[in-house]
Amino acid sequence: MSPSLDKETAAAIDLLQDLVGRARKAGADAADAVLFEGTSLSHARRLGKTEKLERSESQDLGLRVLVGKRQAIVSSSDRSPKMLAELVERTLAMARAVPEDPFCGLADPAEIALDWSQLDMLDPEEPSAETLIERARAAEETALAVPGITNSEGAEASWGRSRIALVASNGFAGGYSGSHHGVGASVISGSGTQMERDYDFASAVYAGDLRDPAEIGKSAGERAVKRLGARKMPTCRCSVVFDPRVARGFVSHLLGAISGPSIARGTSFLRDKLGQRIFPEAITITEDPHRQRGHRSKPFDAEGLANKRRALIDNGVLTTWLLDLRSARQLGLKSTGHAARGTASPPAPAATNIWIEPGSASPAELMTDIKNGFYVTELMGMGVNGLTGDYSRGAAGFWIENGQIAFPVSEMTVAGNLNEMFARMAAANDLEFRTGADAPTLRIDDLTVAGA
Repeated sequence: MSPSLDKETAAAIDLLQDLVGRARKAGADAADAVLFEGTSLSHARRLGKTEKLERSESQDLGLRVLVGKRQAIVSSSDRSPKMLAELVERTLAMARAVPEDPFCGLADPAEIALDWSQLDMLDPEEPSAETLIERARAAEETALAVPGITNSEGAEASWGRSRIALVASNGFAGGYSGSHHGVGASVISGSGTQMERDYDFASAVYAGDLRDPAEIGKSAGERAVKRLGARKMPTCRCSVVFDPRVARGFVSHLLGAISGPSIARGTSFLRDKLGQRIFPEAITITEDPHRQRGHRSKPFDAEGLANKRRALIDNGVLTTWLLDLRSARQLGLKSTGHAARGTASPPAPAATNIWIEPGSASPAELMTDIKNGFYVTELMGMGVNGLTGDYSRGAAGFWIENGQIAFPVSEMTVAGNLNEMFARMAAANDLEFRTGADAPTLRIDDLTVAGA
């Protein structure tokens, strides 16, 4: 069942219902409205000195109206009656002037979500500024205490709370709230021309689930020290192992390639792969928008449709595209409940809470038979071609010799093609839920590694 609404969310829905009603009375064939409210607090420090202590509050709403097959969207942060009246008038005028879009439109009333579950996404306790100051202090001081650390790029602690409400003329009305806590530190080791930088961070919905800031600082410091003395290795083809914090990038590459608009335009390297095995049978990639305390959880999508847990990749097989209503109509399919949106743009598909399921081998076991290979801890650049799948990115990390981490390397490039990389992927057993798009350590054999 849909959860009971708090007073503020109920008031937001009332406001949007009034706005949609005004648009309909003014001549819109259909309309929807979305509202975002946010409060945030953040503290940044460097070498023990405060660089930032900020609190911000924001509110924004967007109205979309449809006149026939024409649509327009206008947003505003002003909720005064005069401005809302002008918003309706301006949005309708724009809708009557733009070209027709045969695929735009709201969901049929029979398709909308009527109930949804409580997902435990809101920590009711707002931390004090002193709490954030202490989190950042603990992270930086612990990082600076690691032998070999010579400087700091700073530490930051943050908190935020958001509220989202959506109302549409097809009968949908709903809202939900969420929170996040975060802390991170970045430090430098070495001196002169022999300096290295690294970092660590953590985020959580509830403060009680946040990693110890001192542990984060210690990890950041140790990572930076381990990178001292980095070499540049000769160009070769070898096995490449991706640390979890960079391995999650492959989730993003997959999501971009199976997004409905890319498929409809024919601009994805996976456009002909639906229902085919594109990963090894051992690889499953799961999405669960209803994960309790999930980093990106949401009870329904941005068009008021139900969303659900599913395997995007099931034992290596691509099972679905990511579709909102518009891209689904372009492809002659049904929406998969993946719509996301802001206040000033139409819905577009996006996935939430996605992870590569862990394998059975430990990271050490995953590397044990690699005579010479590359363990990647950092990737740079955006060298991924969504049309062809060609992949080339700057990289740094450690060289693997005889199954063991041997020494740090930098100024390297890893290159391949995502079609082939996906097909050769193997996963370790060290999955942690840290960002909302997560992966364990991953191994991909026979990649080009370019260096000296």
